[in-house]
Amino acid sequence: MPSALPDLSACRSALIIKPSSLGDIVHTLPSVHLLKRRFPDLAFTWLVNPAFASLLDGNPDLAGTLAFPRENFRGAAGLLRFHRWLKNLSSAVRPDAALDFQGLLRSGLIARASQAPVRIGFSDSREGARWFHRTVIAVDSNAHAIERSLALPRALGADGPLEFPLPHGSAPTALPDGTVPPGAVVLHPFSRGKGKSLSAGQVVRLCQKLAPLPVLIAGRADGGTAALPNLPPNAVSLLNATTLPELIWLIRRARSVISVDSGPMHIAAALTPNVLSLHTWSDPRKVGPWHPGTTVWKAGRLMRSGELDPGVCRQDIPFPDSAIPTVAAWAQSLPQN
Repeated sequence: MPSALPDLSACRSALIIKPSSLGDIVHTLPSVHLLKRRFPDLAFTWLVNPAFASLLDGNPDLAGTLAFPRENFRGAAGLLRFHRWLKNLSSAVRPDAALDFQGLLRSGLIARASQAPVRIGFSDSREGARWFHRTVIAVDSNAHAIERSLALPRALGADGPLEFPLPHGSAPTALPDGTVPPGAVVLHPFSRGKGKSLSAGQVVRLCQKLAPLPVLIAGRADGGTAALPNLPPNAVSLLNATTLPELIWLIRRARSVISVDSGPMHIAAALTPNVLSLHTWSDPRKVGPWHPGTTVWKAGRLMRSGELDPGVCRQDIPFPDSAIPTVAAWAQSLPQN
């Protein structure tokens, strides 16, 4: 496998392979931005799941996006549909370079199917994806996800301040009065990741403790937890009622964000340091909020993201009711607008 680094200045187009998840796409934005600054004439197309495509709307670093319809490829019949999709990929896009930021079997197959002569991946790629890469960038598998992604542009001579070209978003149609109250907290309490979510009761009690701060509860929830009975007057539920652009709009205007470990938390960390990320089993050194000024709750401790205790980060402790006053006090201690 050749190890010499390719010269992207000789390329005209590149395919960014990072279709999901929401947080992973956010983590990759700075890398693509640095690459575009280093190679301004290179036209980048981002392969993305349609559910997350709005995250890339208006991105000045991109010439366009290409849909990866992951939902169509589930089950035994989905494997056949994926095979057909791969065969037709080169008719939709034929880049000079394929940059596999995902590092899984399917992304490696996509890189090969693109017929790009330059195919770059990472040393920690899984499921045999490395066999489809012609250049492998060495990475530290224990590094934060953003640092992992940055290894690629840095290896190619692209470096600089981290920037996240996120869309401006749009006002939620479900937001009362169409405005965000001064000092508002956006609370994102639920995640599809097992063991990451707060309970419905904890959400209600946290809102009570946050009073008199206004609380906007956002994100996705199933039927049972979405009900949230007996919310206090300072809290409004927007669960299952905002699009991704609307969530970005809310975060941009809130005073602070409290979120479980999830994609919306990473959006918030890209926009403001006033973020408190709640971690149970996940290690915030790898998947926590990137900004060193943000805050992490882990195993009963509040820590700045730039000063994480490795021993604490390795612990696996559910979020207890006893931590609710500490989390509420964090938001109440921030200078208000």
